[in-house]
Amino acid sequence: MAAPQPPAAAPSGLLETCGLEQILEALKLLLSPGGSGLSSLQNTKHDVLLETLKSNLSVLEARFLKDAQWKKLKVLRDEIAGKAKWLQSSEDITWSFTSQTLLLLLCLKETMTRLVADFNPGTPNPKTPEAAPALSPDTLSVSQQKTVQSVLQFVVTLGVCPYLLPGVGVPLKHRTEFGAVVQDVVRLEAAPHATRRLYTCCRVLLDLAQHASLGSLIFCRHFGDIAAGLCQLGFCPTKRKPPAPVEEVLTEEERVLSRGALRDILDQVYQPLAVRELLILQGGPPQVFKPQTWWELMCQKRVSDLLQLNWLKVVVNGHVEGRGTGAAGGSDAEATAADWKKCDLIAKILASCPQQSLSPESYYKDICPQILDLFHFQDKLTARQFQRVATTTFITMSREHPELAPKYLLQPMLAPLHRCLTTPEIPESNMVPGTILVTEEELSRCIEDVFKVYVVANEPLPVLLDALLPLLRVIFFLYCFTSQSVSHIRSLCQEILLWILVKLERKKAIASLKGFSGLDKAVPSLHPQCQFRAAMHGGVVITVQETVSDDEDEALYQKVSSEQSQIEHLGDLLSHCQQCGLAGDFFIFCLKELSHLVVENEAEFKPTPSCYTSLLELEQHQALLIEEQERKLLVLQLLAVLCERMSEQIFTHISQVVDFVAATLQRACASLAHQAESTVESQTLSLSMGLVAVMLGGAVQLKSSDFAVLKQLLPLLEKVSNTYPDPVIQDLAVDLRITISTHGAFSTEAVSMAAQSTLNKKDPEWKIEQQQTSHDTLTEVAPEHPKQEQDPPKTEQESHEPGIAASQPHRNITSEQFQEVLSSACDPQIPTRAAALRTLSRWVEQREAIALKDEKKLLQIFLENLEHEDTFVYLSAIQGVALLSDVYPEEILVDLLAKYDSGKEKHTAETRMKVGEVLMRIVRALGDMVSKYREPLLHTFLRGVKDPDAAHRASSLANLGELCQLLDFLLGPVVHEVTACLIAVAKTDNDVQVRRAAIHVVVLLLRGLSQKATEVLSDVLKDLYHLLKHVVRLEPDDVAKLHAQLALEELDEIMRNFLFPPQKLEKKIVVLP
Repeated sequence: MAAPQPPAAAPSGLLETCGLEQILEALKLLLSPGGSGLSSLQNTKHDVLLETLKSNLSVLEARFLKDAQWKKLKVLRDEIAGKAKWLQSSEDITWSFTSQTLLLLLCLKETMTRLVADFNPGTPNPKTPEAAPALSPDTLSVSQQKTVQSVLQFVVTLGVCPYLLPGVGVPLKHRTEFGAVVQDVVRLEAAPHATRRLYTCCRVLLDLAQHASLGSLIFCRHFGDIAAGLCQLGFCPTKRKPPAPVEEVLTEEERVLSRGALRDILDQVYQPLAVRELLILQGGPPQVFKPQTWWELMCQKRVSDLLQLNWLKVVVNGHVEGRGTGAAGGSDAEATAADWKKCDLIAKILASCPQQSLSPESYYKDICPQILDLFHFQDKLTARQFQRVATTTFITMSREHPELAPKYLLQPMLAPLHRCLTTPEIPESNMVPGTILVTEEELSRCIEDVFKVYVVANEPLPVLLDALLPLLRVIFFLYCFTSQSVSHIRSLCQEILLWILVKLERKKAIASLKGFSGLDKAVPSLHPQCQFRAAMHGGVVITVQETVSDDEDEALYQKVSSEQSQIEHLGDLLSHCQQCGLAGDFFIFCLKELSHLVVENEAEFKPTPSCYTSLLELEQHQALLIEEQERKLLVLQLLAVLCERMSEQIFTHISQVVDFVAATLQRACASLAHQAESTVESQTLSLSMGLVAVMLGGAVQLKSSDFAVLKQLLPLLEKVSNTYPDPVIQDLAVDLRITISTHGAFSTEAVSMAAQSTLNKKDPEWKIEQQQTSHDTLTEVAPEHPKQEQDPPKTEQESHEPGIAASQPHRNITSEQFQEVLSSACDPQIPTRAAALRTLSRWVEQREAIALKDEKKLLQIFLENLEHEDTFVYLSAIQGVALLSDVYPEEILVDLLAKYDSGKEKHTAETRMKVGEVLMRIVRALGDMVSKYREPLLHTFLRGVKDPDAAHRASSLANLGELCQLLDFLLGPVVHEVTACLIAVAKTDNDVQVRRAAIHVVVLLLRGLSQKATEVLSDVLKDLYHLLKHVVRLEPDDVAKLHAQLALEELDEIMRNFLFPPQKLEKKIVVLP
């Protein structure tokens, strides 16, 4: 016989409605803790609980019989109890208590429904908009909600949890101590049957949940237990042997109703809550509970159904949102964001293919688009958790299924970049000029996703590297474009490129750099008709290029400037790759390419073959020659940028140094073979062989493996010793071969001298320091090792800093050492001469006594090197003369002024210009002390303005401007002469450079005097103003006009501040004694 339905029918509307307060008071009476008169010390917890429940039931019945005010409530309860279809009394006191509680809750629901039905709010008064609307009569207060929550907790604890099978839901004994007590006092053998009790409680709770207020209270706290009960009722397999009595077994109709109810609540409740409870119910640690097989499969199916319905965000949210994390955020959100173990666990769950899926590919097809959507979660509080889960899932799936990840994860993520490659055929319909191929949002999302997957996750899986490798050149072009403006994706592109260049195999990384530089045309690149354009929100869009201009010169300029910019950005990129050795390897590759170009250089001078039978073949031959020339220029440009951007730490291990020397030797041998030896090649060869000598001389602690690498140089050294014309280099090559072959056991004096010579070229003081500390140097490194041996020699840039130079102690330089550096200052080799001049300048700056004692000889050497044509040499000489003049200004300044004021017969124009540069540095160095030498400086510069040479006139005016900036009020006696000179030159001089210089002097004069100009230039200020207006109106040169405009702006600012001084709001606080 089928069991009747448990939910109670709605009572008739003839009965009067009782108040909510009476029902809630009755519920409080049931939950009263003082119902038992027994002492808890003399009885167990089980007995106390049973006595309390029995006492509370008795007190409730007595109240119903004695209290006339509860008559309406008693009538309502009896009506609902009469129509209830379940057994309400039992030998088990826990079930009797649960039944009465359920009846009172049904009364509460019915009363709230009646109150709402009878509620008729009045018409709101539009004249009083501030009046609040009438509150619904079924609204529960905060204290009433707490009472209902406590009652529901008792109902679930006594009526649902004890009847769940082992392995279904979380066991009651593992929750609280009270739950363990309840589990022991429930009598499962008493009527009604446990399954019937569970069914009754679940159905009544679902009936109560139909009311909105009660439903939120029920599902917020007890959704998991109710779902577990419905799962057991609807899906638990039936036993083969029917239990007794038969009427206690659920019918198939009731099982179907339970399954339908489960589906309904899963669809209605907040989905993250449903997913979280299902995953908790699916199983926990073995020591807590092990789920039954049918139960685990059922939970997995429900989660899989959510995934197929595009509910991956819900699943992830169900994991990461617990205990306040989510919309509320707070400290729990921060804790969850930092919980990597939790993210790894979620990733493993999502990456594992469920048993219900047809195949891993079908599962990936459904879930991968949802994983990519997790990267773009907008909620700032939970975005980090979602992105971490998405990144970890992405990496886990790529690791476990590398054959499926490219199709379903990588290709969709990288689609915007693939869209603009040269390899795919872009439809003609999309090649209309101005068409947007990739929008700003698509490109920004793509770059951000790549950054999260590659850089943040930091897992160099082969499948990830292979997918991004063809797109590196496009990302590099994007990096170059964003570096020219302000864009939020510039740093992302840079980090992506640096990460993958470090993680790639060295050969693949070098090949990628070849593609970046343009040496390898086979690397996939940006489509020639595609171009980057700045977008409105700081991003970039990829569009079809507009119609190219027919101007060939403009097109050529655009191409050359673009290539130059790309090479410079490549140098910036490689400057961050020095520690890993990539920059050194690419530098060596460029050197080897240069050697190959030297070998192929004779093809440039071969006559055009006469065997071509058509103009087409001749044109193809010319195109190949032009391509070779472009490649040569590109290699030279790369080497120039790398030499400029890289530091001395570009080589990180000995093998790179050996490769560098080998490339240099190969290039020298190739030059000798084609009889193309030059001074630069000879100096480079000398320095490279000296570098090998330094390594063999003990500067580096060499191991046996290092000598195995050095043996690669033996054939090249032998070739140099046989073919190079210089006997010194021949002998050094032979000695180096012997030293390498014997692993340093035998070393000639030539090797030691070459090592010392190389160190002197780098820093001549290094040799002096080594000589001073040679008596403290032992063969083994000890704690007392001198500081000069432990610390590397300072670079020239470091040693020339004023603060460092001033703090260095004086060294005891011997006369032999001083004479050696003086002789090196006349060495024909440019690096040696320049290094010696820098050393002498440093000694002068540090006030070394032996250097200052012979200042005339030093001045002569510096002045002689001023006439040298090499920039590095004469700039070093200029610096030396300026520093020496700072020590002996009176003696040297007179000679310099005489040399500067001499005519072309005595000194060349270039020499006089260099002396003018020295004088400018001296004027700046003197500062306020320049007033002492005002007269000779002014006379010399004013005479120089009348010189026939236009360059000398411009130089004199530039020096005059620097001098006038520093004189301030001392300019007063000669202000008329200076002003007359400037006016005459600016109006009458034929050379435009001189006129520019004259106007620039006015700018410097006004800028230097600032507010003092109204006092110092009071007599000539009007004349200067007329001069500037004359230049602005009549001067044909735009640069001179610009200088005049700047001077007028300076003058305008000065006069405004003079006429309208700024008002200062000051508040003085006086402390009384």
